[in-house]
Amino acid sequence: MGLAQSWRGCVVRSGAAAGSAGASLPQRPFRAPTWLAPVLLAGLAALPTAAREPASITTAAAGDGPLPLAVEVGGAVERAMAAGQIPGAVVTIGARGRILFEGAFGARTLAPEREPATLDTLYDLASLTKPIATATGVLILADRGKLELDAPVARYLPEFGARGKQAITVEDLLRHWGGLVADNSLADYRHGPEEAWRRICELELSAPPRAQFFYSDVGYVVLGKLVERLDGRPLERFAREEIFAPLAMGSSGFLPGADLRARCAPTEQRTAEDGSVHWMRGEVHDPRAFALGGVAGHAGLFSTASDVSRWCRMVLGGGQLDGRRVLTPHSAAALLTARALPGGGGERTLGLDAGHGTVGGELFPAGVSAGHSGFTGTSLWLDPASDGFAVVLSNRVHPDGRGEAGGLRRAVAHAAARAFRAAGPAVLTGADILEREGCARLSGRRVALLTNHTGRTSAGVRTIDLLRRAEGVTLVCILAPEHGLGARAEGTIAKEIDPASGLTVHSLYGEARKPTADMLAGADTLVIDLQDVGTRIYTYGTTLALALEAAGELGVRCLVLDRPDPLGPLANPGAWGPLADAGRLDFTSYRPIPLVHGLTLGELARLNRDSFGIAVELDVIPCEGWRRSMTWAQTGLEWRDPSPNLRNPTATLLYPGLALLETTNVSVGRGTDAPFERFGAPWIDGPRLARALNLLALPGLEFTPIRFVPTSSTFHGQECSGVHVAVTDRARLRPVEAGLAIARTLRELFGSGFEFEKIDRLLRNRATLAGLESGASLAEIAKGWGPDLQSFEEARARAMLYPP
Repeated sequence: MGLAQSWRGCVVRSGAAAGSAGASLPQRPFRAPTWLAPVLLAGLAALPTAAREPASITTAAAGDGPLPLAVEVGGAVERAMAAGQIPGAVVTIGARGRILFEGAFGARTLAPEREPATLDTLYDLASLTKPIATATGVLILADRGKLELDAPVARYLPEFGARGKQAITVEDLLRHWGGLVADNSLADYRHGPEEAWRRICELELSAPPRAQFFYSDVGYVVLGKLVERLDGRPLERFAREEIFAPLAMGSSGFLPGADLRARCAPTEQRTAEDGSVHWMRGEVHDPRAFALGGVAGHAGLFSTASDVSRWCRMVLGGGQLDGRRVLTPHSAAALLTARALPGGGGERTLGLDAGHGTVGGELFPAGVSAGHSGFTGTSLWLDPASDGFAVVLSNRVHPDGRGEAGGLRRAVAHAAARAFRAAGPAVLTGADILEREGCARLSGRRVALLTNHTGRTSAGVRTIDLLRRAEGVTLVCILAPEHGLGARAEGTIAKEIDPASGLTVHSLYGEARKPTADMLAGADTLVIDLQDVGTRIYTYGTTLALALEAAGELGVRCLVLDRPDPLGPLANPGAWGPLADAGRLDFTSYRPIPLVHGLTLGELARLNRDSFGIAVELDVIPCEGWRRSMTWAQTGLEWRDPSPNLRNPTATLLYPGLALLETTNVSVGRGTDAPFERFGAPWIDGPRLARALNLLALPGLEFTPIRFVPTSSTFHGQECSGVHVAVTDRARLRPVEAGLAIARTLRELFGSGFEFEKIDRLLRNRATLAGLESGASLAEIAKGWGPDLQSFEEARARAMLYPP
């Protein structure tokens, strides 16, 4: 049966979300469109005869999923089979909770007799065991407080600390930074698991911890032992009860029983101790895992592509799937957040590889996608930017151990990347949803729009133009916040005219900061569409509050078109900073909330209504697909500068801390090409300052001495010595505490030459300033924020619209 023949029997699962394990998606017969036949036939004709014999394909495409994806993947698998690299494969590709492609190709067994591959075929996952069972298990225990990732492994497994291994941390092993060998001798495993463990503990280091990357099976054997020691259950039972059962991964596990073995794809033949030879079917291929009884932290897991896809969706879903939580959002994000060794290289997450190689190809965005491969011919890849995944399962070592799956993995990754790009961004903003609805909820309304150039759909259509063209909607006027409609102006802004629409643009950063009755004359609805940056001192939040107050007073309904918070990944109490003192509020600190409030503009509107007593008719159109743990890159949305000097997401992450220096005699890089990523002054000794700051080991930051000449703002035209601030680990970043540490270091190094007290103009918290002056540690100062933060957190929780 050739490729074209196989398409005649394929099934399309139409328009369905990826369902729970065992659930059938709606099915209908596939009828190939006329344009597809010549594509398939041309591709088939180019293949050797051998490629046409083994193919047996079942496909599934969600909704209008691109059929070229099926053609591209099908062709890649057929070529690999024709070259004798694999007997067959199962491929699943999905995005945003939907299966875009699902196909079973060729055979799962060629010997002793041929069996076709099916979607429910189980494969020996080999090293995919590491992230799916072992790393996930370790993170579950960390979430429950049973271990600390930065603690030495020897704290929990004392015998492991022998022969210089006492400094290896749990995180080191998860990232393959521990300095252990890749594999120790097979002879170490011949006398059973206990003796094998003793010999592992006696191993010496191949390199000091964190000195270089060594991919190590041994490290994950140790992590499997760690899970068993701390939990008390065998690894296979822990994984079954804590991972596979909650995720409805019913075909996954170590040591598959007879019913599952019948669906297993065999690997090679193994010679038993009595000299008999048998096929490894449902029996782990890895010799060390086999010697350990078929269960080990580095190998031994069997599963289907469907089940592996459910694990992928759980990770992309912030640690939960179908309402069942397996990991905290923080731990799920850690599986997708890469870090490099201090000296560079070895970029790994807590269980996955972030170097694309043959697994992820070259088309996924560097540094924000991750995956893993397995020796037997398996792989998975996760792309948070598109909320997408690709799973390839094959038994490339069947029947003789000489197959190859690298080219297939790369081809499938490229096909998936192209499909994800075609699908658009992972997150839809409130403006996107309003456009999708045809602006129906505004039909018959006369609208005033508060916006700037960030207010537009993902396709680039300005919200101004969206409302102007909407049937039944009358756009009366436009209002603009600080920096004007183009978000490029500095200082006070006068009223202007939007050239494209001819509408008046009223400035809310000129003579008036609050919309007046004259501005809103003739409007019954105020629509607000602005990109905020999640920081108290950024004035768009104040403009929002004043606009809500005015709308409430004038009886005007409010609709907020929400957008993601770029500081979402920092949205935990440890990163918030102090509340503004209640008696010292002004335009830059309009509410007694933390410096980093962790809310979108829509949520901030709800907070103003529910906790600060603004009586207004309010509705919010939330984003779709956004969760707080997402970096901006993961949203897939284009970055548009919300103001002249926040030019990228990195500067925005640093802004809550470095902005504290703005009211002092320090340049924060305004008038340079990297504002809020550098700071300095003519009186600063940059190398001395960089050394002092690096000695503080501020989480997620690194400082490099530089010189720069601002062309505007503080010290314009003067050469400044200072530092460039690099974000090395977003997950650990605490910008407010970093800003306070920087201010104190400037005071300690340069004394009265630094206008230290002026940081309080934006900090607005006298207790924090006093703590810095008295020499209290940052931990002691932050502890003092606790009671106020707890009260704020309760109010914030009521306003929240999005998952972690």
